[in-house]
Amino acid sequence: MLAKCFEDLDIWKEARRLTKEIYRLTSGPKFSKDFSLRGQVQSAAVSVMSNIAEGFERGGNQEFGQFLYIAKGSCGEVRSQLYVAVDQGYVSAKESEELMNSLKRLSSMIGSLINYLKRSGMKGAKYNSSNRSTTSNGSISTEMR
Repeated sequence: MLAKCFEDLDIWKEARRLTKEIYRLTSGPKFSKDFSLRGQVQSAAVSVMSNIAEGFERGGNQEFGQFLYIAKGSCGEVRSQLYVAVDQGYVSAKESEELMNSLKRLSSMIGSLINYLKRSGMKGAKYNSSNRSTTSNGSISTEMR
C-alpha cells in the first residue's frame, strides 16, 4: 500500500468517521448538558485521529508506533466513556453498541499496524532515502512504512 499522507490510511479515515459519529451522539439533548463528559469523550475521539496523523508525519516507524499506541488507548477511553453515557441515560445501550463495536474494530486495526511496523524491519522514511520520493508539491511518499 502506498501511503503518501496520513489521509491515505484506512485507520485514519475510520477514526475520522467515528469522531464525526461521537460529535453527533454528544449533541443529543441529555448528553450535551454534561459539559465535562461531552468534552472528554470528544477530546478522546479527536485524539485517536490526531495521534495517527502526528505519528505518520514524524516519518519514523518507531515514533509512528508510539503514537499508534496512544491512539489505540484513546479508542479504549472513548468506549469507557460511552459506558458512562449509557449508565447516565444519555444514550441507549443499543444506540452505543454499533459505535462500541466500530471502536473495537479500529483498535484491532491499529494493533495490526503496530505489529506490522514492529516486524517490518523498516525504520521509516526519515531514515531511508531509498524509500522516499519527493513529489512536485514537496510531499514525501513512502511504501507502507
